[in-house]
Amino acid sequence: MKFNEIATVSGKPGLYKVLKPTRGGVILESLDSKKSKLVVGANHRVSILGEISMYTMTEEGASPLEEIMKNIDKEFDGDLGLDADAEAEELKAFLKHVLPDYDENKVYPSDIKKLISWYKIIKAEAPDVLKSEEAESSEENKAE
Repeated sequence: MKFNEIATVSGKPGLYKVLKPTRGGVILESLDSKKSKLVVGANHRVSILGEISMYTMTEEGASPLEEIMKNIDKEFDGDLGLDADAEAEELKAFLKHVLPDYDENKVYPSDIKKLISWYKIIKAEAPDVLKSEEAESSEENKAE
C-alpha cells in the first residue's frame, strides 16, 4: 500500500484504503480490524493522504504529510509518548521537534491531533507505508 491509496473522509473518523472508483464516487475500506466498506459519493469530501501537507515557514510553504510521518516513524518508531488528547502545548512541542519550521499561525492543535491519530492508525494497520524508498529497495536487493 502507498500513501496515495489511503484516504480520509470529512466528518468520519479514521482512515480508509481506496479500493476502486465507481460511477458516482469511490469504494473505501476502513483501516481497522472491522474492515468495513463504505461507498462515498460526490457529496462527501474525500482527501488522499498523499496530497495533504502541513504549512511551514520554508520557501516551499508546506511539507508533505508522507514526509512528516516518515520522520515521526524514524524518530519515535511507534512510541510517541503522547496521544491525540494531549494538551495543546505538548502537541505543539511534539510537532516542533518533528517539523521545526512548521507555521504556528496556520497549523492548529486539531491538525496535530489528526496527524498523531492518523500516524497511529497507519503504524498499526499499514506499517509498510512508513518505510522509506531506500529501505524498500535495499530489502528488494537482499531478496535477489
